Amino acid sequence: MPTTTIVVPCFNEADRLPIERFRLFFEEEGDIGFVFVDDGSSDSTHQVLQDLAEEHEAQCEVLRLSENQGKAEAVRQGIIRAISTQTEVVGFWDADLATPLETIVPMRLVLTRDPEVIAVFGSRIRMLGRDIERDPVRHYAGRVFATVVSSMLQIPIYDSQCGAKLFRVSPSISELFSEKFVSQWIFDVEILARLRQTLGSEQWTNAGQVIREYPLETWHDVSGSKVKSADFLRSFSDLSKIYQRYIAT
Repeated sequence: MPTTTIVVPCFNEADRLPIERFRLFFEEEGDIGFVFVDDGSSDSTHQVLQDLAEEHEAQCEVLRLSENQGKAEAVRQGIIRAISTQTEVVGFWDADLATPLETIVPMRLVLTRDPEVIAVFGSRIRMLGRDIERDPVRHYAGRVFATVVSSMLQIPIYDSQCGAKLFRVSPSISELFSEKFVSQWIFDVEILARLRQTLGSEQWTNAGQVIREYPLETWHDVSGSKVKSADFLRSFSDLSKIYQRYIAT
């Protein structure tokens, strides 16, 4: 039984899903399993995922949603399913593999080496010696957004939106995903807001002891992304919802 389970939300990914990279990873990392969530796809995504699951049934399963509910809900339902398998670590990963699957291993080490750490978030930091390629407009828009998020949540997080995150399974993490998110676009920020509530104000002042950012070695923008420029504006509307729900009360 896999000790780590990764949720991969998929919506109309039949032509984009890098199946061979998943197959190779399954062969190399036998203790890491996957829950692929077909978020009501209208193309052949479900069949592609089913074929993959039949080839690697010990490490792969498919959860099919009857209709498209958005990435936030697809991830949430996938995490609930993953936790039910008695796995020790859960997480979610973008289907385009902008963050290579191999990064799961060193990120997981952050959890296994320090029992105080409950969550590890991938962070796209451009540094010498790292291969981080981002669209310039999205990068600078992301820096503005990250600054606002850091101020609102009162933590110095560099990159809340990277689609590579791991969590140590516990009752508090299960509770984190027990209710639907109020945000459709920036549920990653809402996860942090829920963690803020869970930890309480005193422990939140030292959030870096239990939540870590992992600077990625490699991250490449992949063509065909479903994130559009207008979503940047929508994200601020969702940010207001999160503030009213978790911070202002």
